[in-house]
Amino acid sequence: MRIAYLAASPIPSRRANALQVMKVCDNLVGLGHEVRLWVPGRRPSVTPVDLKRQFGLVHSFAIEWLPAVPSLHHYDFCGIAVLAARRWQADLLYVRPLQAAALGSQLGWPTLLDLHDRPHGRLGPRLLRAFVGGRGARRLVMTTHALQRWLVEQHRLRLEPPFAIVAPNGADLQRYAGLPDPAEARRQLGWPEGFTASYTGQLYQGRGLDLLVQLARRLPQVQFVWAGGDPASVDAWRAELARLGVANTRLLGFVANQDLPLVHAASEMLLMPYERNVYLRQGDLSTFFSPMKLFEYLAAGRVILSSDLPTLREVLGEQNAILLPPEDVSAWEVAVADVVCDRSKYHHMAERAQADSLQYGWEARCRRALEGLTP
Repeated sequence: MRIAYLAASPIPSRRANALQVMKVCDNLVGLGHEVRLWVPGRRPSVTPVDLKRQFGLVHSFAIEWLPAVPSLHHYDFCGIAVLAARRWQADLLYVRPLQAAALGSQLGWPTLLDLHDRPHGRLGPRLLRAFVGGRGARRLVMTTHALQRWLVEQHRLRLEPPFAIVAPNGADLQRYAGLPDPAEARRQLGWPEGFTASYTGQLYQGRGLDLLVQLARRLPQVQFVWAGGDPASVDAWRAELARLGVANTRLLGFVANQDLPLVHAASEMLLMPYERNVYLRQGDLSTFFSPMKLFEYLAAGRVILSSDLPTLREVLGEQNAILLPPEDVSAWEVAVADVVCDRSKYHHMAERAQADSLQYGWEARCRRALEGLTP
């Protein structure tokens, strides 16, 4: 099947949505489909090899960069991209922007909408209804049950299978197969030996970074590692840690997705200390988000400490993670110290996490999204 993937994410980019887009395209190709990706912006001076390493890709697919005027909020890009995909004779429009979903569906062209958050702004809900009500609407994929419930309650939409499905984000399970034990992974990375607790992801507001700093100050026997973040944020946090005299926290900066599994493997513990409110430009995401690190942590087979948030409870429970009150430093300190003192007590939890990850591979997500849609 010819699949035209339309995304408003700049490529390349270190944002989570760019990684999601590239992972889906990669796995659609892996399933035997011909894929072409349309994104806004100018063609960058980056090689296919660079893209493969940054995003951890296995396959190759065509990418088309289209000009877009920022003040038009992607309406121009979506119109041009939908028409370009039609000229390419795509069998299916696989889209992220609501503008493209609404246009494709209203024109009667087979369209799948991959929705990761609520429709925003005055026109967002209208565009969603235009997609759902159009002749071309074939499937609505949502990342959490919380998002599905919100859409049903707020917009009075009938969102039931097989048209509407919930499919969380995922991990590249093959990259996590056969990882070395923590000591060997640290040796390969050139890290000092010792109990290591890692956080991977952006350094945005709401990620619990202040809590990580306090944990490092209270638990000097633990090596803390942060992987991710833009250069300015990394520099700012390094300066803050130096000011506070915190010497047991290593900031790696951006780590290519291809190299991330070894960072996870080098850790006895993986941390997800989200605060009660998790902000991006769209606002607070804490009620609806499906963070990719969650599924990568599961696949790594390490002890997971996570904030106890309802949307994370769709995947995590007491059997595969230690769930803790957000922003409660004392509770987190006790939990980390307990794992340090007796790792064997939590071995079954790490094994259960890895077993649970098998249902969250990117390939399985793509299969489910396309189920019943292929000729």
